[in-house]
Amino acid sequence: MCVSGGYRTTLRIKDGSVGTKRTLPVLLSAIVVASSGACERNQGGATDAAKLVVYCSVDEGFARRVLTRFSERTGTRVETIFDSEAGKTTGLVNRMVAEAESGRPRADVFWSGEVFNTILLARQGLLEAYDSPSAADIPEDYRDGERRWAGTAVRARVLAFDPKVVSKDEVPTHWEPLAESRFAEQTAIANPMFGTTRGHVAAMFALWGTDRGRAFLTKWHEGGIQVLDSNSATVRSVAAGRARWALTDSDDVWVARRSGASLDMVYPDMGDGGTLLIPCSVAIVRGCQRIGTARKLVDFLVSAEVERMLAESDSRNLPVRAALRESLGLAMPPASGVSFDAVADAMEEAEKAVREILLR
Repeated sequence: MCVSGGYRTTLRIKDGSVGTKRTLPVLLSAIVVASSGACERNQGGATDAAKLVVYCSVDEGFARRVLTRFSERTGTRVETIFDSEAGKTTGLVNRMVAEAESGRPRADVFWSGEVFNTILLARQGLLEAYDSPSAADIPEDYRDGERRWAGTAVRARVLAFDPKVVSKDEVPTHWEPLAESRFAEQTAIANPMFGTTRGHVAAMFALWGTDRGRAFLTKWHEGGIQVLDSNSATVRSVAAGRARWALTDSDDVWVARRSGASLDMVYPDMGDGGTLLIPCSVAIVRGCQRIGTARKLVDFLVSAEVERMLAESDSRNLPVRAALRESLGLAMPPASGVSFDAVADAMEEAEKAVREILLR
């Protein structure tokens, strides 16, 4: 089986703005198991090299197309466990930690829709080092120095609005003004205990410092910001006229527009000249015995081919490879200079502040 090591995390969350507390066992039950499996051995004692178990928080519709292509090409049976929309990534991470602590890890490969939790897993020794040849042309900013993960297919943190309701002149060009009372009550945000919103708030703390970050959350709370279950829920709230602004990911806006919603977006400045860009990340779970097959999947997931697939999908992820962006006619928005490691460093303090201030 795959083996061990880890840290214990207990989260307290709020469902939307209501505030029902839940801890790890309930959080794990919210995980959507599309199909499950374990690092099994067959009766002869050899590992089943033609099967892989993948924990995945990339949006299911897009991820399935990618994993199906890999299966058809290699003959590998991929059993995938997806996280719920509301618990994006965090639920799977807690599951991986709990399984490692119990000595019964299940996943071979972790394919995440963000990078910050992947960094935390790597720091706890739960990921294998693998220098994939497919990642050789990925910029170093998107690769772990010890090669425990690689990042691809970027989404941007954006501010969504309905141009039929809000003129572009009214849209804030920096994130911090959104805490002002004239904006806060009409702004929707996903629960900052989860997913990319969790990383976004942590990035604010990393760049601004704890005091300024806590003051920002206090203004949001006092201003009546709308805390919803997911990024897609914030976008729907704007489309339905229940909010004027949504802090969300660029792919949620593209998908909503493809469905006919009247939405636009801007890339507000974090305060250092750019907005937060968040890549997907790929890693092998520490100790997996199907290491050869797992490496083949990682080679595929970090390839330019898969970056192209996601860029050409409705999610319109931006490739980290400049040459691929150029060939597709895509431009990367200005990026904040805050490092992924610095955001991971700030997550614990940011989560504490979110619980104490925003979700109380």
